[in-house]
Amino acid sequence: MTAQASWIEVACDESGFSGTNLLDAASPVITHASVDLDVAAAADVIAVLRTSLRRSSEYKSNQLLRPEQRPALEWLLTTLRGRAHVHVIDKTAYVAARVFELFTEEPTYGAGTSLGPDHAEVAAALRHRTGFLAAFVDLTRTKRVRLMDHAAVDRFFATMPADVPALRALTRARVETVMQRLIDDDPELPPPLEPLVPALAETVLYWSSGGRSVAVVHDEQSALTPGRVDRLGQFLAGQVDPPPLRSFVQVDSREDPRVQVADFLAGIVRRGRPDLEELLEPYTSAASWAATKSSQV
Repeated sequence: MTAQASWIEVACDESGFSGTNLLDAASPVITHASVDLDVAAAADVIAVLRTSLRRSSEYKSNQLLRPEQRPALEWLLTTLRGRAHVHVIDKTAYVAARVFELFTEEPTYGAGTSLGPDHAEVAAALRHRTGFLAAFVDLTRTKRVRLMDHAAVDRFFATMPADVPALRALTRARVETVMQRLIDDDPELPPPLEPLVPALAETVLYWSSGGRSVAVVHDEQSALTPGRVDRLGQFLAGQVDPPPLRSFVQVDSREDPRVQVADFLAGIVRRGRPDLEELLEPYTSAASWAATKSSQV
């Protein structure tokens, strides 16, 4: 275990990340897995799986989910118990909550995390308003945008449901003000369509419980820019003592067996197989597992 008295190092990877295509029914959740293993222990795990899969190089979690691999799968989930965690984000609920957080509040890096307001009720009311959510995603997809897209603002308001009381405070002036800040790349605004940011926050908060700081080793992800991670770390430090995020480095997953193990676990949980519920329950919170199942209904 790579832990000391005051800090712990974990390795992370995700499954289901689809950029800004957050409403794809074929990929309803994103999973963010983390493992507390040293390099040698992780290499031993990978060696066992490689032998079971009879693969010398490329291997993925879907191969491990084949019926003939059930013994290896159960071995993995037994071996990692107490040494790993998976945070699950329902992408549609994430988008629905972001509408409210972005356009009716002052957004912070606590948005979408347990440190931010609970918008579960709003998310439930909006999750099936797919036209409205799609209009929101189109509006806030601002990469390389330099001018306000007034037609996108019009579409957003044209599809906004009138029967959701929480949205009555939402005004065009407010939307255009926030959109201009996004277009201007205001660093104080968290990215509206990057669920990996709150997923990283929740992972750090999980491992920092008990007063530890967390050093994160992560698979390379363009969404987790140095600026965003720094601002997330600053936000967490202002909320929790000691500062939960000690350091953050990105690595090539092919060169770090710890990240490869996290990748396996993230992929297994993302598929939400009912026959694996009992085996996976120790790795996810009850709320996370429920989100995985409900998103597939």
